[in-house]
Amino acid sequence: MIITTKAIVFSALKYSEADLIVTCFTEAEGVKTYLLRGILKSKKGKLRTSYFQPLTQLEIVAAHKNKGTLESIREAKVIHTYKTLHTQVTKGAIVIFLSEILKNTIKEEEKNGPLFQYLENAFIWLDENDAIANFHILFLLKLSAYLGFYPDASNISAPYFNLQDGFFQKSDTNNYCQEGKVVEALKAFFEIPFDSLKEIQLSKTLRAEVLNMVLVYYQLHVQGYKKPKSLEVLNQIFQ
Repeated sequence: MIITTKAIVFSALKYSEADLIVTCFTEAEGVKTYLLRGILKSKKGKLRTSYFQPLTQLEIVAAHKNKGTLESIREAKVIHTYKTLHTQVTKGAIVIFLSEILKNTIKEEEKNGPLFQYLENAFIWLDENDAIANFHILFLLKLSAYLGFYPDASNISAPYFNLQDGFFQKSDTNNYCQEGKVVEALKAFFEIPFDSLKEIQLSKTLRAEVLNMVLVYYQLHVQGYKKPKSLEVLNQIFQ
């Protein structure tokens, strides 16, 4: 089946001498993985390696067999040209980190329009704004809603956050209950838009602690979760 759809690139891995294996989240059919033959040596084809940088937003014409095998892309064009996402070091570190998270957490080969729109808009915001030190924390918190495990904040004034059960509570009931500055810092991220990020002031140490807590939360709620290899680089960027 030939399909035209928007797609967001999650990863591109070199395969053999001239091929790429590219994983994308498509608007029409969810996660798809493509084998792009000869793209690393071709200078005249309709596909360019530059199109497949992490989080690039594309429109693709693809052949989907939907048999669990690698698919193919016939044409591609960039539909939103980023100004800073792939050129600024700090944003580049966030991009690598988030693309790794997305590839590890979004697996479904099915349409999810609200999630696709969220990713589209979030990455455009990241590209166009400068107050981004806490972007990845808010991004992950909002993403958890689309993945089905957004924390219950109905009792957000309580001092403990139960990572295992995903809600705030008055007492410590298991090994995954957190309290203190890191929990109070996390509370600032609930129910705010990205435009309010500049109002959240965290020290470098506290930011790293909040991010680590959010990642533990993901580990507890995402089947097959893998710790992102790019986390160390991200933390170094924000030191």
